[in-house]
Amino acid sequence: MDDPYGNNSSANVEVNEVFEEVCDLCQIEEGLFLGSMEDANKKDALKRSNITHILAVDKALEPSFPNDFVYKIVRVLDKENVYIAQFFDDCFNFINEAKRLKGGVLVHCFGGISRSVTIVVAYLIKERSMKLSQALDYVRRRRPEADPNAGFLLQLLLFEKSLQSIGKPKVDCCSIC
Repeated sequence: MDDPYGNNSSANVEVNEVFEEVCDLCQIEEGLFLGSMEDANKKDALKRSNITHILAVDKALEPSFPNDFVYKIVRVLDKENVYIAQFFDDCFNFINEAKRLKGGVLVHCFGGISRSVTIVVAYLIKERSMKLSQALDYVRRRRPEADPNAGFLLQLLLFEKSLQSIGKPKVDCCSIC
C-alpha cells in the first residue's frame, strides 16, 4: 500500500527496520558504543560497527557470542545502594584496551539506561576531563533514554569531585612559616 506521498510503505518498513537496528547502538565517540542487552545480541550490527569488545554490566547476563567478541562482565544490580564506582577502573582499562587494539567496545546493561550509562559517563569524566553535567548531557544527546539511578548519580558526582581534588595543588601552611 502506498502512503499519501507516493512511497511504497512496505519498502519504508524495511528501511526503518534496518535503520533501527543500526541506530540502537549509540555511538558515543570513536570506538565507544552504548546500548542494551538487545543490542548486544545483534551480531551483524556489532560487526558492522567494528565492535570487538563487549562490556556487560548486569547481574545475570552471559556472553551471546563468546567466540566472536572479547567480553568483560561486571556483575551489578541496578539498585541505588550498589557501589558501582568500585568497577570504574577495570571498565576504563577494558574500554581503553579495545580502543588501543583499534576495535570498538559496546557497553551495555539490560536496558542501556542506568548501569551502562553510569560506566560511560564516568569514562568521559575521567578520560575526557568532562564535568558530570557535560558528560551526562553528551551521552543523552546520543542516547535520550540515559538515566542513571540516584545512587549511581551520587557516585558519579563523588567521582568527579575526587578527580578534581587530585588536580589541585596541596597547600602546606607550615612551609611558609
